[in-house]
Amino acid sequence: MSVEDAGGSLPLRSEEDIVASRQKVRVLTQQLKFSLVDQTKMVTAASELSRNTVVHGGGGEMRWQLVDDGLRRGLRLLFEDTGPGIPDTRLALTDGWTSGKGMGLGLPGSKRLVHEFELQSVPGQGTRVSILRWK
Repeated sequence: MSVEDAGGSLPLRSEEDIVASRQKVRVLTQQLKFSLVDQTKMVTAASELSRNTVVHGGGGEMRWQLVDDGLRRGLRLLFEDTGPGIPDTRLALTDGWTSGKGMGLGLPGSKRLVHEFELQSVPGQGTRVSILRWK
């Protein structure tokens, strides 16, 4: 694994950035030798969260970090924006709830695809979502 991929960031401001985030996560999961199913889960979660960052958060950033707890290796992704925030995070994590025209599966669906999921949001200040998937 190359040193430059131990951690880094990408801007999330456009559709092209969402595509770039998916491509980066695919490369990172391949480097970690995730199974194809686990690669797909992480890429899908990253795609949903990148889109949320752009569409609902007004743009932001995706950061990644390769993690090692001594027994296993994994990939942590952090999505941050300084948008309007989420007034009720509990409600936002409910299947079927949507703030727009979507199906309401983005946040709860992403949560189901990873091993660790943390959502922090302050109305008027932005949202931060951290996900982690172990190999």
